[in-house]
Amino acid sequence: MKKLILILMTAGLLTLGAATAAAQTAPKSVIHVVTVSWKAGTTPEQIKAALDGVKALPTKFKGITRVWTRSIKVQGGKANAFVMEFVDEAALKAYADSPAQKEWYKVYVPIREESTTFDITN
Repeated sequence: MKKLILILMTAGLLTLGAATAAAQTAPKSVIHVVTVSWKAGTTPEQIKAALDGVKALPTKFKGITRVWTRSIKVQGGKANAFVMEFVDEAALKAYADSPAQKEWYKVYVPIREESTTFDITN
């Protein structure tokens, strides 16, 4: 009986430790994933300017911490994908209609045919 209690207590502590470790490694940031297809006739230079604009966003909006712009594999008929990491959900919401977004949209929106967005967090 003592062995069973010891085993159950050990299992409980291990479970608690694993849950605590998972909570500590689960970031509160928001990953904003965008897949995009460009309008017909869009030049490589225009695409580069739009993706360079994404790369510059962390310097123009404090709530964006990192960006990824080099697509290695893209499925579903899209031409590119890019990712922005926001500090938290509040930063993502504050970015909408911000001066930084409006400035970047001047380059991006005219050449964007269609995009799909996923916002992901823990």
